[in-house]
Amino acid sequence: MLQHQPSRTAEYMAMFRASEHAKGAGRRVFNDPLAVALLPGSLRLPAKLLAVRPVGEMLTRYIDRQWPGARTSGIARTRLIDDWIEQSIGQAEQVVLLGAGFDTRAWRLAALDTVKVFEVDHPATAKVKRERLQVAGADLNRVTFVAVDFEIDDFEQRLRDAGFDPARRTIVVWEGVSQYLTGEAVCGVMRWAGRLTPGSRFIFTYVHEGAIDGSVAFDGADKVIAKVDVSGEPWRFGLLPGELPEFLRERGLRLVSDLGADQYRERVMGEASRHMRGYGFYHTVLAEVGDA
Repeated sequence: MLQHQPSRTAEYMAMFRASEHAKGAGRRVFNDPLAVALLPGSLRLPAKLLAVRPVGEMLTRYIDRQWPGARTSGIARTRLIDDWIEQSIGQAEQVVLLGAGFDTRAWRLAALDTVKVFEVDHPATAKVKRERLQVAGADLNRVTFVAVDFEIDDFEQRLRDAGFDPARRTIVVWEGVSQYLTGEAVCGVMRWAGRLTPGSRFIFTYVHEGAIDGSVAFDGADKVIAKVDVSGEPWRFGLLPGELPEFLRERGLRLVSDLGADQYRERVMGEASRHMRGYGFYHTVLAEVGDA
């Protein structure tokens, strides 16, 4: 991301969530009333129009041509991660959202009402997020904000200083981040997660390594990678699905589920997902900390 500016991809994800919320009860797959408040002025109108027929249908087709699969993948993975959090929360005492971006789960998921929530993110994005949430009237006390640059700062120490207790069972969510970091930074985060209390859960996303190095062809991957390169937030790190179980095991984690975009769209959107293409290189993972 560009220094002193919020993440542009975080804003696009908030736009997708805002458009999904605007569909109304009975049509949307999750609620997110705060998403539109997190958008810059230039994206608020498009987000609202996406839910209005037939204008929204034309905008949707345009977005899907420009970013093949990004919108549907983002919406489906949001719901998937919501479900995993709600299924895991009974045994957890704290939740950490790493690289939180414009995530609003602390406000929209009732399951998080009884646990402490830490949001860890780059200072520029966190500052803008707090300002926009405050304007929207959101209760900022629901979250402990921890400003961290993953490439430079010791995020473990920053978390502990903010009151995080590694001895307590934890749910860690690391959504839409790993592909932007170096391999060293990614492995550092995973080793930290693997040292948490056994039974803690680690939810994260990754990009298939073949999409980044060009060794595997995926629908629309070239367009998406070109877009993120131009945005100043290029993808640098990927993983191979076949190597993931061992990769996690070496870092103290046990693979529970690894779903590609086609799989989690089908789980969330059912029959409608059969007509959705693109982002097949994107994966969402549920892992668990094993016994030492």
